[in-house]
Amino acid sequence: MLPRFFANVRGSDRGATTGLALAALLSLGCTTIRTRPATDFDAIIRQGTIYDGSGHAGFTADLGIVADSIAFIGDLSAAHGRREIDARGLAVAPGFINMMDHSEDALIADGRAQSAMRQGVTLAVMGEGDSMGPLSDAMKQVMREQQADIKYPIEWTTLGQYLEYLERRGISTNVASLVGAATIRENVLGFADRAPDPAELARMQQLVRQAMEEGALGVGSALIYAPGFYAKTDELIALMKAAAPYGGIYASHMRSEGNRLLEGVDELLAIARESGAPAEIYHLKAAGVGNWGKLPAVIAKVDSARNAGAHITADMYTYIAGATGLDASMPPWVQEGGYRQWAERLKDPAIRARVAKEMREPTNAWENLYYGTGSPDKVLLLAFKNPALKPLTGKTLGDVARMRNKPPEDVAMDLVVEDGTRVGVAYFLMSEDNVRRQVQIPWVSFGADEAALAPEGPFLLSNPHPRAYGNVARLLGRYVRDEKLIPLEEAVRRLSALPAQNLKLQRRGMLESGYFADVVVFDPARIQDHATFEQPHQYATGVVHVFVNGTQVIDGGEHTGATPGHFVRGPGWKR
Repeated sequence: MLPRFFANVRGSDRGATTGLALAALLSLGCTTIRTRPATDFDAIIRQGTIYDGSGHAGFTADLGIVADSIAFIGDLSAAHGRREIDARGLAVAPGFINMMDHSEDALIADGRAQSAMRQGVTLAVMGEGDSMGPLSDAMKQVMREQQADIKYPIEWTTLGQYLEYLERRGISTNVASLVGAATIRENVLGFADRAPDPAELARMQQLVRQAMEEGALGVGSALIYAPGFYAKTDELIALMKAAAPYGGIYASHMRSEGNRLLEGVDELLAIARESGAPAEIYHLKAAGVGNWGKLPAVIAKVDSARNAGAHITADMYTYIAGATGLDASMPPWVQEGGYRQWAERLKDPAIRARVAKEMREPTNAWENLYYGTGSPDKVLLLAFKNPALKPLTGKTLGDVARMRNKPPEDVAMDLVVEDGTRVGVAYFLMSEDNVRRQVQIPWVSFGADEAALAPEGPFLLSNPHPRAYGNVARLLGRYVRDEKLIPLEEAVRRLSALPAQNLKLQRRGMLESGYFADVVVFDPARIQDHATFEQPHQYATGVVHVFVNGTQVIDGGEHTGATPGHFVRGPGWKR
């Protein structure tokens, strides 16, 4: 196989470092492609099995890094690296992309992103429905009031300013974000359950354009939660018509993943069709026992749209439980106006009786995750703000109902009021057979739907979903190596090149000369998740080395403390 030496050099989202590195190599006599360039490299990864992200079978080669970029893939036996890694018997892959990350405040507390870095994740993509900008003064006040285990000043207003703030503070992972449709709505309409008037909609569209020009990847929606739930389809189409000229994607936690799952897919397809934008289904699933059989119809709808020329994709996590809040157990009408008004309503006996009744009944009017689980014992309590409630962490809603000798619906309402938040919970909703089926779909990438954490400091004050520590490792260990659902080279493609292409990222997602040196070296025979719902704060194992923008962040399985992560800007960025 011919080596690749600064082939396909493309535009940078950071600068001209690759060009400088190339000039340096050319000055050393490397004017033509050779199998053994006689020059020095900052790092050489020797004789690993290269899985380049293309989906093709792996091949044995050396990989050379200069500055922040991959400089050569081939035979480097005559070359010297200031850092040399023996990768014999190991897989060498592009850094993995977490398509659905929630590290917005976690990275402020600890920029090392340890639970993700130790799985080979080198890019965190945020912005499911809510994003860290654009913020109004009122929104900043709400954010300050809702801060729980992690406290921080809000030193930004726009989404681009937030991502630049993270980079300045120092982060180990690269970061990118969509702009949240709910954030745009809240900025202009607050928590009102109404449609915007023409002037308000124009203002919302302008905020989307501003975010795209600052580097947002597109618009993300989460349509089961207030205030995102209040947005009608035409509003979302209008937001995407503002984002589409910049190359933005529409990514959605659809209006239903349960009783109206197929209708939720239809809405996403309509938004893509009417706006002309590509679309991504966030955390693809069929939630609730009665809906498990709908997955084949979902796949057929997406395949049909793709065959007709639409660019429709999805991502998933590798678990049968989702994690969100108790707000997903209560009707949106009771949440109008934001948390304070929601909590006040829950103190009214008549309103409580109505909410409890609606929680216990099937409905197509809103997404009732409590009902979807089939039992309060399948609602696991994960995160509280109130120290007095933290001893309940790890118990189920059913456990607490029995402890308090009250109906579980009333307990859920009590906890929301007592905690001052929506309360973090996990809902056991999905089928393991469907998870296996989704792993095999070629247009599905992977997103943890969690933050990058560490088993220390403020992170130990709450329980995360184990996917924070194990989503990628579980895929590569359980589903690829042990169950052999897909080949390793296909898993690597869908962890790297596929999401990079969907998001239109330049020089990311492949092992190619001239691409940024986001590289993971792992042992396919040893990679394994260890986090459980009972003990979630456990690192995965099997990832040996990780480079981010050419700097080594994981060395021998341990974090180096390096923070070379960048803000990766989308295709609409105005330099």
